[in-house]
Amino acid sequence: MRPRVRVASFGAAIAVIVIGAILGGAIGGVTGESVAIALCSTGAVGVASLVFLEVGLSEDREREREAARRRASPLRARRAPPRRRP
Repeated sequence: MRPRVRVASFGAAIAVIVIGAILGGAIGGVTGESVAIALCSTGAVGVASLVFLEVGLSEDREREREAARRRASPLRARRAPPRRRP
């Protein structure tokens, strides 16, 4: 994920939370509370989902780096076959 897309995604999710808080106060009553709860919850789920996506992508990048290091290493460690017990 490119940095610009990352910032836009998190910004959009946070904007939904802020808009929900503003509309909840502006509308007032039960309707305002419902709008605030719906929008703030949606934004919070979006932020949490993006955090999990970032963690997964960083793990994928780390695995790729490790695989590239193993491929580039001239002295590959060979594992001895497991010994069988009689």
